[in-house]
Amino acid sequence: MKAEQQFEILSAGVEEVLPEGAFLERLHEAERSARPLRVKQGFDPTAPDIHLGHTVGLRKLKQFQELGHQVVLIIGDCTGMVGDPSGRSKTRPQLLREDIEANAATYLDQFYRVLDRDPAPPRRAVEVHRNGEWFGGMGFMGVLELASKFTVSQLLERDDFGKRFQAEQPISLHELLYPIMQGYDSVAIRADVELGATEQKFNLLVGRELQRLNEQAPQIIMTLPVLPGLDGTQRMSKSLGNYVGVTDAPANMFGKIMSLPDQAMSLYWRLVSGAAPDHLAAVEKELADPATHPMTMKKRLAQQIVTLYHGAEAADRARLDFEKQFSRKEIPDDLEEFTLDGGRQAPPLIIDFAVASGIASSRSAARRLVEQGAVDLDGERISSWDAQVDPRKEHILRIGRKMKRYVPGPG
Repeated sequence: MKAEQQFEILSAGVEEVLPEGAFLERLHEAERSARPLRVKQGFDPTAPDIHLGHTVGLRKLKQFQELGHQVVLIIGDCTGMVGDPSGRSKTRPQLLREDIEANAATYLDQFYRVLDRDPAPPRRAVEVHRNGEWFGGMGFMGVLELASKFTVSQLLERDDFGKRFQAEQPISLHELLYPIMQGYDSVAIRADVELGATEQKFNLLVGRELQRLNEQAPQIIMTLPVLPGLDGTQRMSKSLGNYVGVTDAPANMFGKIMSLPDQAMSLYWRLVSGAAPDHLAAVEKELADPATHPMTMKKRLAQQIVTLYHGAEAADRARLDFEKQFSRKEIPDDLEEFTLDGGRQAPPLIIDFAVASGIASSRSAARRLVEQGAVDLDGERISSWDAQVDPRKEHILRIGRKMKRYVPGPG
């Protein structure tokens, strides 16, 4: 594939590519020399499982692999002993080496849930390194030589460190070494491109500088969006408990996705669903349509993600089990029914439903209930009082502790 076509594919969904214009030129160089780019991303084994947040980078790496470039994964058995300070307001607790080793042992199999383990040419097998290969034998003089390349003031330019310094929060000396260690990984494997989350931009720039000092062509930087966790706000993290692990059982994975806030769905579809671009365009259109019920789209999203990691049969079973559980636990068999008066030209609003059910006394009362977060439709919290409802389908309306079933009228 020509460099311009590769550039279009590989740049899609990326937050920033630095330096501007250099990535396309690097692709042209690879095309002229028939030498694949060496594309790096590192993962510190600070927990035994990887989660959907990690797969944002892995899916971009898969695109590079599909285009014939050399993917290089770094398992940070040494950097993991330090702990990445990116986005942290305090020092991470240090892990024991045996914990790091136990976690690292699980990573490879999980990486290959996204990447190809045995690709056919022209795709290339993933190259895997532990950064203990170069740090493990580096003596103290080597550490001093590496640390001498940067000043304390340069490292304090990093936003995380700068804020902690201004707030007189402690910064451990070993934390200051982390960006230098990650940067040296790029020197060790002669990276052409490095991927990382937006908050890792400083680390990636350090890699460029160290490569320049070691007379290597500085790597291209590609920063990727940070996936929010199941709370929809904070980044996905094992420590925060707001994560979906790639090894989660199908039913557990499906149920976790169903707990997502509605506003996070679009981002999850784009970043971790694995859906093709034309499929994503259709999904975005549906999400923007007021008549589309959020629960319907969330079930499709959950099914799509479970299919990626467990297959279509397991995803179908997880959806069926979820729907049975929802029906069995949440909806009584003898639920009181209501309908709407005929003659409407436009889809009714949720507040019309609330009034027609008899639970809300007026449209203004219904609006207040929506604003208070007391209104659910088909198990989904309604956050907008002017949300439209499809009157052709059966729905379950819940307001506070009261629940009724909407049944479409004749015609």
